Amino acid sequence: MVTRTPITIVDGRSGAGKTALAARLAAQSGARVIHMDDLYAGWHGLATGSRLLERGILVPLAAGRIAVWRRWDWTTGDWGEEDSAAPGEPLIVEGCGALTLESREHAERAIWLEAPEGVRRDRALARDGDDSWWMLWREQEDAHVAANDPASLADEVRRT
Repeated sequence: MVTRTPITIVDGRSGAGKTALAARLAAQSGARVIHMDDLYAGWHGLATGSRLLERGILVPLAAGRIAVWRRWDWTTGDWGEEDSAAPGEPLIVEGCGALTLESREHAERAIWLEAPEGVRRDRALARDGDDSWWMLWREQEDAHVAANDPASLADEVRRT
């Protein structure tokens, strides 16, 4: 018998509040948070992160196997430390690209966060001190939204 892994996905565009919501949910539930920032292959890696989540983490867990992956090291610009998750371990996955047609099959709960672009960009600038990456990332977010329509896959859509 395969142990089901309780998974919540929190998705939204940059600056929507995903990390803060995931931290609150984890504090309430005791679940572990997996950050998509650890799965992106740099600033061009949103789609890569989505595939790594789906194929490298969610599929093995659904089959009752330990999921093992390498986290992206933003300092070196390469794959770094190994990480893993065990079947049955409650997880919250947060980040843009987390909620896809494929990942939704594995999640008990999915949340999409929305906020006006100006608010999100101000939050990102306050968080990172730089938003030179904004347009490059926005193009990838647009492609994710066009391909997956994550808001329609979500159990909840929250405006932040």
